[in-house]
Amino acid sequence: MNKISKAVISRLPRYYRYLDELKAQKIERISSKELSKMMNVTASQIRQDLNNFGGFGQQGYGYNVQYLYDEISKLLGLDVPHKMVIVGAGNLGQAIANYGNFKNRGFEITALFDKNPELIGKKTVDAEILDINYLYDYVKENNVEIVALTLPKEPARKVAEKLVECGVKAFWNFAHTDLRFSGDIIVENVHLSESLMKLTYRISDKDKSEK
Repeated sequence: MNKISKAVISRLPRYYRYLDELKAQKIERISSKELSKMMNVTASQIRQDLNNFGGFGQQGYGYNVQYLYDEISKLLGLDVPHKMVIVGAGNLGQAIANYGNFKNRGFEITALFDKNPELIGKKTVDAEILDINYLYDYVKENNVEIVALTLPKEPARKVAEKLVECGVKAFWNFAHTDLRFSGDIIVENVHLSESLMKLTYRISDKDKSEK
């Protein structure tokens, strides 16, 4: 398989979400044209994206919703469970832990970690908040695959570096800094404020165009 562009990969979760909605509506098949209207992208773009992985469709029939959903699930690695912990059990960390859709997608949040004694011992939907002093031993003993970081900038860098030494291969980083590692360490940097600023730019731009 040829190297897939980041743009195509970034659209896969969106396909997955819309297919999930179609499944819930008990729709069994859909054409690229119908899917394009739902997603507000061209039918040609959909076909090009999916052709990177073999196509999945049949001319004159379209796409089998369940089959396409299952295949994209495999591409996204959602056909196997992923063990995950959260470092930083403040409002954001607890909100992530309590969001049921992650569990439905196979992300098993087994524990949260924090240094605040008022938080230690509290429980979220499926996990307990533990003392951060136990973080590194816990990660080693439980073969944790993904770590979500909801920490301030400086602690996040230091914690992440130690976690790499413990064998962690993937970070979902909400700290106000871009983490980068060489080798096979995978990082998804998430900046919520940047997303919000894109929104305010569009508001500002719209206001200027209307004057």
